[in-house]
Amino acid sequence: MSASPAAAQGATAHRVAAVDVLDPPRASPASSVVEFFLVGGATPLLFAVAWCLRRLLGLDAAELAVGFVMFHAAFVINDPHFAVTYCLFYRDFAARAFGGAFGPRLRARYLLAGIAVPVGLAAWAATALATKSAMSLGLLIQLMFLLVGWHYVKQGFGVMTVLAARRGVRFTRTERIVVLAHAFAGWAYAWASPPDPGTEVEEKGVVFTTVLHPAWLDRAAHAVFLATACALVIILVRKRRREGRLPIATPLTALLCSIWSWSIYSSIDPLVVYAIPALHSVQYLYFVWLLRRGEAREREGPPWFEPSAATRITALAASALALGWVLFHGAPSLFDDLLVPRRLPAAQAALGPTPYFAALYTFVNVHHFFMDSVIWRRDNPETRYLFAQPKPSIAPSTARLV
Repeated sequence: MSASPAAAQGATAHRVAAVDVLDPPRASPASSVVEFFLVGGATPLLFAVAWCLRRLLGLDAAELAVGFVMFHAAFVINDPHFAVTYCLFYRDFAARAFGGAFGPRLRARYLLAGIAVPVGLAAWAATALATKSAMSLGLLIQLMFLLVGWHYVKQGFGVMTVLAARRGVRFTRTERIVVLAHAFAGWAYAWASPPDPGTEVEEKGVVFTTVLHPAWLDRAAHAVFLATACALVIILVRKRRREGRLPIATPLTALLCSIWSWSIYSSIDPLVVYAIPALHSVQYLYFVWLLRRGEAREREGPPWFEPSAATRITALAASALALGWVLFHGAPSLFDDLLVPRRLPAAQAALGPTPYFAALYTFVNVHHFFMDSVIWRRDNPETRYLFAQPKPSIAPSTARLV
């Protein structure tokens, strides 16, 4: 059984890859266990919990309970995971996009992701709403589903390579290519499977016909996926023999959960499927915390003397919570209540009773993908904070993101 990621959570992709770390941060055993569960290790545990819930409550009652919990958990996990990207990306946007803070190529990417993409997406969504075109809005939704798979697996790749680097494990260029190939093959297989002749579906109230997924594409993608899985096993075995012990259990778990559990076989359990967006979001938020904690700790001292790291991270969390509510609840509810008549005409029925929610939800997901492709790029100097030492007394690391 294979399926695309449930409940599209964002369409983005990390460009963080392997890192050379001369003096990786040291983590305590307790913090290592916590990190393991935050980046994906909780997934196998949830399968056991789901099995127990089905045995105790029955499938219908268990599904109702889990769905209820995850719906409300989205307010403090899933929604802030999108919103915090806006907080990171548009902070000092003018200096980054137009000033001398970054090089020309990175400035161009900021302009593309920060201005051109949102303007284009807004025009697309606005035209679909104005013309009451379910087909046009449906294509935008399908673009979201295409990009969300890319985002899931590329984030898993970035998490693996960065966490491995923090443990002093470096990957050669060939090894990185094999890992990335497996990630992208997983994305392609998740999107292509199962075959689809073009089905009428409903998403966020919008009724549209899906893009054709022929059977041969499913089979081809599956074959490539299995081939890259074999290649991944081979390079890891060779690396183990060549370098000895590899402390990459947590990084490898993050990668495989992102590809196998959250992307390809996301619907294998009817209860765990509700938690996949939250698991992905927690993984993302953990890296946001690493990034901003490293920066905040540096700026506590001279020459900045800014507020403490705890204060700055708390402020970021509050901002993400508030903006998440606005993006996914406040703004779409306001527009749908004011602009959508209670008795829908036949021409508008295909857009459902909440077309503005569908449009804004899709807009944020797709834009999230493009913003992340800038934030986590190897040539973004701020990614160095991912490797900040936990104690000021330890000499700072040098990193090379590729």
